[in-house]
Amino acid sequence: MKKVLFVIHDLHLGGAEKVLVNLVNHMDRSKFDVTVLALFGGGVNEPFLNPDIRLIVGHKRPFPGNSRVMKLFSPERLFRYYIKGRYDAIVSYLEGPSARIVSGCPRDGTKLVSWVHCTMESQETIGVGFRSFQEARTCYGKFHIGVFVSQEVRTAFCRWIPMRDTEVLYNTVDSDEILRDAAEPVEDKSTPDGEIKLIGVGKVVPNKGFDRLARIHKRLREEDGLPVHTYILGEGFQRKGLEAWAAENGLSDTFTFLGYQTNPYKYVAACDLFVCASHAEGFSTAVTEALIVGTPVVTTEVSGMREMLGENEYGVITENSEEALYQGVKEMLTAPERLSHYKEKARERGRRFSTGQTVRAVEEMLDKL
Repeated sequence: MKKVLFVIHDLHLGGAEKVLVNLVNHMDRSKFDVTVLALFGGGVNEPFLNPDIRLIVGHKRPFPGNSRVMKLFSPERLFRYYIKGRYDAIVSYLEGPSARIVSGCPRDGTKLVSWVHCTMESQETIGVGFRSFQEARTCYGKFHIGVFVSQEVRTAFCRWIPMRDTEVLYNTVDSDEILRDAAEPVEDKSTPDGEIKLIGVGKVVPNKGFDRLARIHKRLREEDGLPVHTYILGEGFQRKGLEAWAAENGLSDTFTFLGYQTNPYKYVAACDLFVCASHAEGFSTAVTEALIVGTPVVTTEVSGMREMLGENEYGVITENSEEALYQGVKEMLTAPERLSHYKEKARERGRRFSTGQTVRAVEEMLDKL
């Protein structure tokens, strides 16, 4: 049996955090003894780990300036502080601080895996969490394999830091649970007949583009006369500002924040269209989940979307601009047959992201090590 340690910053809100829980919960326990190290505890995804997954917490809660404090110490010293046991493989699940720590492993027999989720297109972005880009390059050079969530993420990263071995592995989602939870009814009696329901999912932070989705919502209602109601599912520091904007523009009744939900799938399934307004992504878990529940997708062109949606075969990909996204959403909503077509195509594509298929690919990667 292989002992495997996954190291992540925390298990709080976020797609990668949720995907890690899905992955470790479904790994074969007869072949893998799995431990998760969260550098900072208190994450909302912690309770969803199966009881037989060992969870280690470095600090009970995040503390201000933790990234700067970590840079005061070498990767080797940080490794000794956080990682006590011996493992056959250690996986840095996310880039930055966790990769820096894992790279400090002094044991020749331990295989190191760097799992990169974000598209990093410059030395500056790759160097986040490290003392410099040069240190990042040295640290990543110590990993035996680099795993990337999409082809575009791999291409962007390896343009700056070549790795000895690489592989693309898609995110693990619990497709059976998603479909089961999606069937639950949404207790909302306030939706008027004929209302067109749009939804966006993710942390309410600038990168997710919810501000431009809000402006698109306004145009659809005021310029095009479409009875749209947009729901934002997630939490983040930008929420208050967007709620204030909606109030100032008289849109509070039709631009609704749902906050964090333990069952987001029933809300996504109940909506007519999923809109991804992100400026950048790695491989969007939220879009994957939308496909599984059969909700049509319109998205900006970010990493992973062409791998998921093809050339507009299973969903609509627009240029990464507010105007292009507006036009894409408008065209979808003003052509009912188009919306119906993409609903069927979403269901078809969603079947590709079965839990078993993605977990087996990860287990095979670990076995090869």
